Amino acid sequence: MMLKTALLFAGQGAQFAGMGRDWAAQFPLASALFDQSREILGFDLPRLCFDGPEEELTRTENAQPGIFLTSWVAFRLLMERQPDLSFQATAGLSLGELTALTAAGVLSFEDGLKMARQRGRYMQEACELTRGAMAAVLGLETALLREVCAAADVEIANLNCPGQTVISGETEKIAAACELAKAKGAKRAVRLPVAGAYHSRLMAGAQPKVRAMLDAVALCPAAMPVISNVTAQPHGGPEDIRQALAAQVISPVRWEESIRFLLAQGFTRFIELGPGTALSGFVKRVDKTAVILNVADVPSLELTVKTLSAMN
Repeated sequence: MMLKTALLFAGQGAQFAGMGRDWAAQFPLASALFDQSREILGFDLPRLCFDGPEEELTRTENAQPGIFLTSWVAFRLLMERQPDLSFQATAGLSLGELTALTAAGVLSFEDGLKMARQRGRYMQEACELTRGAMAAVLGLETALLREVCAAADVEIANLNCPGQTVISGETEKIAAACELAKAKGAKRAVRLPVAGAYHSRLMAGAQPKVRAMLDAVALCPAAMPVISNVTAQPHGGPEDIRQALAAQVISPVRWEESIRFLLAQGFTRFIELGPGTALSGFVKRVDKTAVILNVADVPSLELTVKTLSAMN
């Protein structure tokens, strides 16, 4: 019986100085893709990915294309090493949705990379015009967290997995919401090291710019289901994709529901591509029995290739 496999692509926050460096040193394909990114964007993004400084890499306009690029290289290296690997769906966390769409043939690598850079720039601008923050709330039921958000006038930004939700809003209101959440029984409520209030109304300034960017790019029909963060269901045609990606900027990321949708469709194997292992952790919290692999560096690539070869 063939295992149904979904590819998962990393989102913002996964970046770290050094990502992709070992691939570029070892694999000609990786080195060529990093070189190509310099030509496409007109600046040395690989240098930031490989060497930092962390502060500059973390800027939204750099982190988003950096993660997109590293995740795409992970995907291409995996397919080069496992050409017979078949996957039946893709999904990505926030920014990772662009990579998921690229892997499903909706966007070209060049358009995807440019869009990640532009999206990052528009969101950076929105961050600079607002005083926003985000916090992860651990161990509080969603219904209680919704009460906290209503009382503090903040929003739910990411529904990641059971017991982990991210909230987003104005800095002072997030601080108040963290105290309220703890008072209601949250195990922890911690501020995240991000530039602003993503996936909230504070990003509204970025939304029309993202929509205009999407309108200017040719989108092809997806070769397979790509799960939308906004609906936790597969995207429709190109116009639906444009609407969903524009809405995504101010809407919560329904990640747990997206994974539950895939599990309900019979998916049992998930491969996380790109820096970090956050998505693997989220999937594990949703379903302990799922097979979870990841490709974040040379050792994890080798281990995933070895595991897939043994499974086939």
